[in-house]
Amino acid sequence: MQESHKPIIAHIRDFLEYTEIERGFSKSTQRNYQGCLKRFEKWLSSSNKEDIKPHELTIDDVWQYRVYLSKYIDRRGKLLSKCTQNYYLTTLRGLLSYFLLRDITSLPTAKVTLSKETDRNQRRMKFLSLEQIKKLLDAPDATKRTGLRDKVILETLFSTGLRVAELAALNKKQFDSIWNQEDLELSIIGKGNHQRMIFFSKRVLVWLRRYVGVRNDSEKALFINNRKENGCGGHRLSTRSIERIIKNYAVKSGLPDFTTPHTLRHSYATDLLSQGADLRTVQELLGHRNIMTTQLYTHVTNKQLRDVHRQFHGGRSLDDLDIKLEAKKL
Repeated sequence: MQESHKPIIAHIRDFLEYTEIERGFSKSTQRNYQGCLKRFEKWLSSSNKEDIKPHELTIDDVWQYRVYLSKYIDRRGKLLSKCTQNYYLTTLRGLLSYFLLRDITSLPTAKVTLSKETDRNQRRMKFLSLEQIKKLLDAPDATKRTGLRDKVILETLFSTGLRVAELAALNKKQFDSIWNQEDLELSIIGKGNHQRMIFFSKRVLVWLRRYVGVRNDSEKALFINNRKENGCGGHRLSTRSIERIIKNYAVKSGLPDFTTPHTLRHSYATDLLSQGADLRTVQELLGHRNIMTTQLYTHVTNKQLRDVHRQFHGGRSLDDLDIKLEAKKL
């Protein structure tokens, strides 16, 4: 291990290149890391520590940074949630791990601790019931070109559990074989450039065939914005556009304001677990690298276990026996 002569700020670009080339992080993750580290840079500058080197960063510095994050007001005029604060700290830990990998003396990552309240209070999975899902899926007017596209977007998200970026990246060519199939499995490159299989139900393929059948443009993207005057072409829908589409139909359907494309992903996983799928299978279908991420969905199985216990056990057998014994005494 050796001390670096460069300040921490000068190492950040190298770290971001490392996450792209060696770790294979997605563009979205890299942008998030860059944004978090810019916040760290601003704190260093505001604390007159912009020249601090990796080996000079102390536990007290980390504590002061945590205090800064806890008091930071975002653009909406709100304090950062514990979950968001932890994301900033996790990024800092990633930078410290990078120093260790490069044999640069720095503070151990274990010295940057996270809030223990995150999973319980901040990361409870929000999902829709099947009745709410049906309302959302039925909201678009599929007799219109744009409504048909939106219908396919919604149906696909719930059928496959795709992330919104994965959905936006789909191309028409991937669906050349759907015409004579009752179901479809497709290999995609997901988050972190990891390959996985996704599955389309018979129900979704019905809508996909109808949608692809009315597309007479040369665009390769599956979902486009239909902005050309004749409605026959356009450019690939962005993830932000898809998020807006979901939000509009959620409002139209009177659904909770937390409804997003990722809510449909949560609802997909919730439905699988409630139907008896095991956690490992759901992990594969969602494309989670770590089973701990999938375990955040166990609120479903935990609730089911509690309901079964209440219905079939809960001391009822002993209560029934007590009643019978009392009856015999009479």
